[in-house]
Amino acid sequence: QVQLVESGGGLVQAGGSLRLSCAASGRTFSSYTVGWFRQAPGKEREFVVVISWSGGTKYYADSVKGRFTISRDNAKNTVYLEMNSLNFEDTAVYYCAASHKIGYVRAEYDYAYWGQGTQVTVSS
Repeated sequence: QVQLVESGGGLVQAGGSLRLSCAASGRTFSSYTVGWFRQAPGKEREFVVVISWSGGTKYYADSVKGRFTISRDNAKNTVYLEMNSLNFEDTAVYYCAASHKIGYVRAEYDYAYWGQGTQVTVSS
């Protein structure tokens, strides 16, 4: 069992930056693939990025490639999402999720554990 708690969201101006954190409980967190998803108002939740258990493999959605960076510190049971050059389209609730699967895990149904989400609002 893994419990996930996101933090770091907030209000930021376009062009600004935020760093989200996903803190996990559970001894085996380091063995999980972790993904970030987001859901904008009136839209379906979408995949943002995924990182392997070791942190060595990362896959980004095209919409955030070059602007967002995912990393993890397994000693701290935490995954980070550094978001730069934010724009209005990045406004959403951001969720982290943990999966037993390996590789390019982008489907929501492949993730067994989810956090409650953190709101990111980008103002123009």
